[in-house]
Amino acid sequence: MSQDARSWTAVQVETASLDVVADLLTIGHVTERTGLSVDALRFYEREGVLPDTVERTSDGRRAYRESDVEWIVNCTRFRASGMPIATIRRFAELVRCGRGNERERLALLREHQQIVVDRIAELTESLALIVGKVETYESALESGTATDLWHDREAARPRDGTPADDSVPP
Repeated sequence: MSQDARSWTAVQVETASLDVVADLLTIGHVTERTGLSVDALRFYEREGVLPDTVERTSDGRRAYRESDVEWIVNCTRFRASGMPIATIRRFAELVRCGRGNERERLALLREHQQIVVDRIAELTESLALIVGKVETYESALESGTATDLWHDREAARPRDGTPADDSVPP
């Protein structure tokens, strides 16, 4: 092989190495992209919720791939939905194991999906109550009857045993 051919190969290898490094993200970049703190990223890594080991530079700094960032974003969504770290860790373990456990992954996701659906139903009921209360208070404030809203129903009951005016909402 000629000297020129060897030099060209060395340049190609060097360039390929630079491309790999250029594609990696620092922990600072990942915090900017995900909104997570450095401590949170380290926590996720320590807890084993990432499916792959985070690469390190020659000086030991974390170097994240785009796929790591995508996974971290998924983890933040899982956490926001109430998924426990242990469940995320189990899902990551299954992913690390590779093919053959897709049904187990699906079961894990379906179970959490049902938890989220149930929680959304609870929150929808709570929101309906709050919307009703907001409308009641807005209406009372607009009509000048808001002072009637500040009394507890039991405290507003006449002491002589006659029924209270139940038209006044709490």
